[in-house]
Amino acid sequence: MRNLVLLILLLAKTLNGFADGFNQLDQELGKKSSYDKQKEAVIRKLRVQFYSVSSSDPQNRFNLCTQLYEQYKSYQYDSAFVYADKLQALSRLLKAPAKEADSKVKLGFILLSAGMFRETFEVLHTVNPRVLTDSSRFDYYALLARANYDIAAFNHDLHYTPYYNRLANKYLDSVILLSKPGSYEHDYYINYQQYKNGKYQNAEAGFENLLNHHHLTQHQIAIVASTLGNAYFATGQQQNADEMMVKAVINDIQTSTKETLALFWLAENLYKSGDVKNAYQYMQQAMNDAEFYGARQRQIQISSVLPIIAAQNLSLTEKEKARFLIYLVSTTFLTLLLVLVSVKLFKQLKDLRAKEKIIADSNAKLEMINRKLTEDTHIKEEYIGYFFDIISGYILKLEKLKRSVDMKLSVRKYEDIPAIIHAIQIKKEREALFRTFDQVFLKIFPNFIASFNAFFKKEDQVWPKEHEMLTTDLRIFALVRLGITDNATIAKILEYSEKTIYVYKMRMKAKSLIQGEAFEERIMAIQAVDVSK
Repeated sequence: MRNLVLLILLLAKTLNGFADGFNQLDQELGKKSSYDKQKEAVIRKLRVQFYSVSSSDPQNRFNLCTQLYEQYKSYQYDSAFVYADKLQALSRLLKAPAKEADSKVKLGFILLSAGMFRETFEVLHTVNPRVLTDSSRFDYYALLARANYDIAAFNHDLHYTPYYNRLANKYLDSVILLSKPGSYEHDYYINYQQYKNGKYQNAEAGFENLLNHHHLTQHQIAIVASTLGNAYFATGQQQNADEMMVKAVINDIQTSTKETLALFWLAENLYKSGDVKNAYQYMQQAMNDAEFYGARQRQIQISSVLPIIAAQNLSLTEKEKARFLIYLVSTTFLTLLLVLVSVKLFKQLKDLRAKEKIIADSNAKLEMINRKLTEDTHIKEEYIGYFFDIISGYILKLEKLKRSVDMKLSVRKYEDIPAIIHAIQIKKEREALFRTFDQVFLKIFPNFIASFNAFFKKEDQVWPKEHEMLTTDLRIFALVRLGITDNATIAKILEYSEKTIYVYKMRMKAKSLIQGEAFEERIMAIQAVDVSK
């Protein structure tokens, strides 16, 4: 189980690293023009120096011309050809056969890079290797080996291909002999020969050692990585091959190397593995590089593959468009459906809220009605109880008065009857009635006086004196609070004229802070004591 987890983690890390490699490649492709601008800046500086040197100083011109050739040889064929030709002219001017032969080797390199095999061999056959320096002879045999390997691959013929491969191996033996043991050149070409002769595992180990244990230039890294990538291709190590090709391409981009097959090989391999989109993108970049450099044979090679990849990429794009259209239609339909459902739910919610408001308003009205009914019931209970007591008292008094009058009449003491009648004090009885009314009212509405006076300025407020419970003004509006609003009825209860009651009301309303009919509404809103407590 532990081993399985470790394997999964290792695989995830590898895939992430692989994706990061392609992300870096795409980023570097985006910076391609900036690297080319840096290259052009170096070339411009050398050109200025070259053309500023007098023709009377051929050696200095030759040195600068060599530097310009080195800048152009993997960057642009036409310009490299111009300076290779100038090198030959200057070497003849210097009367230096070794330099002239070396210039022809340089010309052969760019001719081969451009895919001009016949011209390459024609130039190289005019070179006398005996006049070359050791380093130039090394380049000469390396170029012949490469040219024969390339033409063998180009012919791909059962008869001629083995011949060219044998010839290439022969030249490669010379290259190895001329190189210093332990050097980059020696190790690279030994492993390159192993690779070309199908000994892929030996070649892989050698190239891996070169990458990991030698201090290589970026151009050398690109060469080793691309060759190692091809070795991995040959042994079916797809992911390792792609990683190496990505490494080679990145280094080619950073050095503005246009004379390269790494990007083409990467695109071709991605196409074979089914990654059509990236294959098409990278193949187009490879074609741009080939056109920029002027590599005719590579342009033909790419042209034979690019239309096929482009067709599949177009087909894939159309399928993606179709899938996107289906997705868009589905999403639009679902969005419309969601909008319709949302609208319906919104309407239902709106209706529900309206109904809830109606219910809430109805409940509020019911609560108000219930409170009013409870209040009215409480008022009735209080007043009925008190007035039953009063009425009972008056009945007893009437009964006592009747007995007294009857007794006087029976004994014929008629002169005592007026005294009995005069003993009844109507004024005191009325005051007792009002006092009882006031007590009952203030028991039901204990905050009435304070609430009533809140409707007036301080100087206009009405407060009972020490011996009073309610004043006449307060008593009138106490009756209004009990629901007795008719002036005639209030006048009969209080034994005033209707006009007097009207004057009392109007005078208080005029002083009030609340104008119009709202005054009596506020009177009616004064709360009775909470009978539930």
